[in-house]
Amino acid sequence: MTSHPFRSRPRLGRALAVAAVLVAGLLAAAPASAGRIQRVVSPSGIEAWLVEEHAVPLIALEFSFAGGSTQDPAGKEGLANLMSTLLDEGAGDMTSQAFQTRLEDLAVDLSFSEDPDRFSGEMKTLSENRDAAFDLLALALAKPRFDKEAVERMRVQAIAALRRSERNPEVVASRAWAKAVFGTHPYARPGRGTEASVSAIEPADLKALHARLFARKDLKIAVVGDIDAATLGPALDRIFGALPAEGKLVPVAEVQPLGGVRAREVLAVPQATIRFGGPGLKRADPDFIAAYVMNHILGGGSFSSWLYTEVREKRGLAYSIATGLAPLVHSGQFLGAVGTSADRVDETIGLVRTQIERMRDQGPTAAELAAAKAYLTGSYPLRFDTSDKIAASLLGIQIENLGIDYIDKRNAMIEAVTLDDVKRVAKRLFVGDLSLVVVGPDVPQAAPTPEPAKK
Repeated sequence: MTSHPFRSRPRLGRALAVAAVLVAGLLAAAPASAGRIQRVVSPSGIEAWLVEEHAVPLIALEFSFAGGSTQDPAGKEGLANLMSTLLDEGAGDMTSQAFQTRLEDLAVDLSFSEDPDRFSGEMKTLSENRDAAFDLLALALAKPRFDKEAVERMRVQAIAALRRSERNPEVVASRAWAKAVFGTHPYARPGRGTEASVSAIEPADLKALHARLFARKDLKIAVVGDIDAATLGPALDRIFGALPAEGKLVPVAEVQPLGGVRAREVLAVPQATIRFGGPGLKRADPDFIAAYVMNHILGGGSFSSWLYTEVREKRGLAYSIATGLAPLVHSGQFLGAVGTSADRVDETIGLVRTQIERMRDQGPTAAELAAAKAYLTGSYPLRFDTSDKIAASLLGIQIENLGIDYIDKRNAMIEAVTLDDVKRVAKRLFVGDLSLVVVGPDVPQAAPTPEPAKK
């Protein structure tokens, strides 16, 4: 999932912190496999994927609802993000202080987040406090209060964060990129809103969005830890059973990011931040795995990628450079990022273009493909070495509809990618010019070379 970071508070109790450290060490030796995953269905039909781990008395639960920041009404951008900070600020007959105190007493860690397509949450609890923790989560999901005092307090924090982000070139570049390539589509809207839009949000807006988003349809749940299937089934109804069967989501249109777009924003920072890319693939596209392997060779974040070698190692133009596939529910992107000195932006972009054209026109060698596959298959188990990572991975696999056996099939799918597959998908993706967004100091651009005078 494309994610915004969870809002965290220093409330993780000492006992839970100790248990988390222990479970991380214990699960590190447990290999991930589909055979460990159980599909659990509650009496009312709510489904979750479960990995039992009884060595440490800890339960990690992650869940996700369809609908994220694309559901924010025009002029109220940032609504879903603000709601993510308020669900544990009082629920039912418990005020914010009472709810927070109860979480603290039980050593429960509870947080929420949103991205463009989904609204998600996670909870960690000691198994001895399981039932009380589940009741608190159920209350937060079904009966959040959205009291005026709490809304104003979280609004102040949200606006302060927005003001800080105005000086962050990475944030500014990401927002400028979305606006440039998605135009008027909801994906172009700032997920955290603007100062004006966040200021316009009322408690009634939060209640209306909550009523539209929180539903059992398309609810995805992953649970890892000290709980068995017989106990989890009824607990799912206990936590999620009070939610309506279906939400009322506003339809979101399909969209293809624009290619060949140019945008520049001046920001008083030491160097330029660059975003580049264009149309990509959705996760369900049959070519996605081949594109994933191809991207790893081109710029997938490793020290051996073409772009890292040419831009960082050979010329020292940047500290890091990376590209990736960014699939959304209604679109797919190929997206890259690099930072460089403002007077070397054109040189850096020229190198990026050269390597992309090289991938499109020539493709990698057999040795490069073999090395990429070895890295991607060998590093995959690292995604499952803690309870948190396992839960997050299981949730992502469900959201992408990859199947409960995906963990066992995934490496074979990587190994099956051929040179012809990589070359084909590169030609498919890299058509037309890149879109470019540059954020940084105002450096005068070189004047165009004048055309020779006509005789």
